[in-house]
Amino acid sequence: MEISAAGRLEVRITTADVGKRVSVRSLIEHGPPGEKFTDTVGVLTSWDSGVLRITRKNGESVLVRESALVAGKVVASAPARRRGPAASYGELARVAARAWRPVESESLGPWELRAAAGFTRRANSVLPLGDPGVELDEALTAVRRWYAGRGLPAYVQTATGAEGTQEALGAELERRGWVREVTAELWVGGLAQVADLGPAPSGTECAGTDVVLSREADEAWLTRYRRRGLSEVALKVLGSGPSVWFATVPGDAEDAGGGPAAIGRCVVDGRWAGFAAVEVDPALRRRGLATAVMAALARRALDEGASAAWLQVEEDNAGARALYDRMGFAVHHAYHHYRAPRSPAPAGDGSP
Repeated sequence: MEISAAGRLEVRITTADVGKRVSVRSLIEHGPPGEKFTDTVGVLTSWDSGVLRITRKNGESVLVRESALVAGKVVASAPARRRGPAASYGELARVAARAWRPVESESLGPWELRAAAGFTRRANSVLPLGDPGVELDEALTAVRRWYAGRGLPAYVQTATGAEGTQEALGAELERRGWVREVTAELWVGGLAQVADLGPAPSGTECAGTDVVLSREADEAWLTRYRRRGLSEVALKVLGSGPSVWFATVPGDAEDAGGGPAAIGRCVVDGRWAGFAAVEVDPALRRRGLATAVMAALARRALDEGASAAWLQVEEDNAGARALYDRMGFAVHHAYHHYRAPRSPAPAGDGSP
């Protein structure tokens, strides 16, 4: 915290620092005995009527009464990551968007309105990269009208925790009653170290694992994919991206019920390789099959000139997070899907 020459803690932030990353210490009003202070680090997203709103890197908003402030200062906007390739939020957001394309999209300034008949929030939400060019309320009205015209709920995808992310927009959505339904994280890592994880040495349970790569998701691959009853729209989304590869580990009819033992998907886009849909038959987990799938896809991506890797994982998926951590991945930023309030959509023809 900020300490003056006289050794006193000082508050060195003002309302002019809204939008900056800050670190504050405040009094605990009703905390456990003996605990008087709490520290909060995040983006100062508002300071109204004597209350500060600070958005942490995971998207959580913390309200701090101005009268409870003990100390505060502006801190670096983007702390250095523990490991992983350097990349801006904007670069990764666009790479991730190209790897999971909607079947219909429309621009509202630099905002992209995306729709795919409801198949995944990522393909049915707004990606707001910049100023829409109109007042926020007008933009959100246009968004809700556009999705209502397609029979879909309106979602806006925002990000937190890195330089250039959208803490302020998330706070404004919350103030307008939009509800954060899902939070996930985008992780980055070196591609070569993933490729080096396979094939497994002889004598291990997954030694000689046969990973078959294909340009299309065949019927066998789809039987292992966790989403059932896939429509033609969903298949188009799965097959979208600059250079898409599907991996399959054929299963034993007795051990895996005739379906694949494991599957995965990778999209190569310039220096980036994005991994998704890595799934293993529940009866065959903890045998290194997920690692074998990702290693095979990584080697293919290296052959196409990629050098960095990314993937997305939900915050409550402890098993996947532990695996990716062992592979050398690290969190770059969190992203969130906000759903519009459940009230009548604005009238109109569905066009912004």
